This record gives sequence, C-alpha cells and structure tokens, in this order.
Amino acid sequence: MTPLVTASGLSLAGRLRETSLTLEAGALTCLIGPNGSGKTSLLHAIAGIGRPAGNVRIDAVDPAGLAPAQLQRLLGFLPASRDVKWPLTAADLIALGGAGEPEIARILVDLDLAALAGRRIDLMSTGERSRVLIARALAARPKLLLLDEPVANLDPLWQLRLMDYLRGLARDQGCALLIAAHDLDLAGRYADRLIIMDEGRIAADGAPGALLASPHIKAIFGIERGEAGWRPA
Repeated sequence: MTPLVTASGLSLAGRLRETSLTLEAGALTCLIGPNGSGKTSLLHAIAGIGRPAGNVRIDAVDPAGLAPAQLQRLLGFLPASRDVKWPLTAADLIALGGAGEPEIARILVDLDLAALAGRRIDLMSTGERSRVLIARALAARPKLLLLDEPVANLDPLWQLRLMDYLRGLARDQGCALLIAAHDLDLAGRYADRLIIMDEGRIAADGAPGALLASPHIKAIFGIERGEAGWRPA
C-alpha cells in the first residue's frame, strides 16, 4: 500500500534532526516524548512552518506550492496555543479553515458546538475555545491532520469524546492523523501507532502496546509502570 504522507529529510535548525517518516491513510498516529523532545517541531516541519529542510508529499502532492484554499483541503493544523484575540464568532473562525456552510454545520453538531456558533471566541472559556479551534482544523476534512495536544484544556469527558471522534474520522474518512500527546495511557488506548521523540529525533516507532512496555519509556521519560500506574523510575 502506498503511504498517504511521505516526509523525507525534514529538519529544523536547533529543533529537529534530519527525520523521515510515512503515514498511512486511515491511521491515527500519536507522537509522545518529554517536553522539548521535538514533537511540535516535527509537526511544524511537516506543515512547512519555520522554513524546514526536506520535502513532504500528501497524496503525491507537494503542499508547499498550493494556494491557501487548496492547502486547507489537503492539510489541517492545530497549534499548541489556544490564544485567540480576534472578536470573531465561533462559526466565522471555523470558516477560516476553508470549510463550506454544510461542513461547518456538520462539525458544529459533531463537536457539540451549535450553541456556541454565534458567540465570540475571545469571550469563551479555554476549553470551549479549544473545541472551536479543533473544529476549524477538522471542518474542511483535509487528508492530513496535524494536531498539537488536541485534548489539552478539555475536561475528561471531552478528552474521551474527542479521541473517539478522531479515531472514527481516520477510519471512516481515510485521512491520516498525527497527534502530539502527553497522556501515555490515552495515546496507548487510541493510537494505531506510536512514535517516541527524544532530543529532536525519532527514538522509537511501533505498536502502542509494545512501545509502552519497552525500555524506551524508562530511558526517555524516566518513569515506569507500577501497580498504581506510572511512577518515577
């Protein structure tokens, strides 16, 4: 099977060592690693943020030369920051992601945002604003979704609901998802594949169960699993 996404020779000076990877259609991949390990840098490099070296192809298309409207159908990106200063309504902000009215209506229902559609984004709680920004990234149904800590600021129920939704989206729509995550248990539960980042490089790549039980967790994170859960090693 031909990968949906192929990235080769990616690097960002001082942040990401030369890295190559492929992503399959219909798969949810989680990036895990300590703070500063390179998770966000890898997402940025694939998204073309920060003038990375290397090249990316999404469904055999080079995203670098696309017009914004074309790019939004190919790649959706959720940054780590949830700060929004613009006095836009939720619906107007979602529309900036390139979605049409039917797509916006659908994502408002899917993420239970219909009641917030007319509210100003800068007056919402951080959790509400997070869901709106996620909706903006998802609404146009791009082939590749790069999400930086999508469950951050969400309550426990919405963390589970969102991850259920994202896993279903990958399988039903046939897109590829690459998600930076800190919660190892959540990543292990929902991911089809885990990538462990360390010191700006990919340190391990494989099945969630195998990687979470591997020596990489103790060596890179400094933790181990005990009877009550994760603990310092």
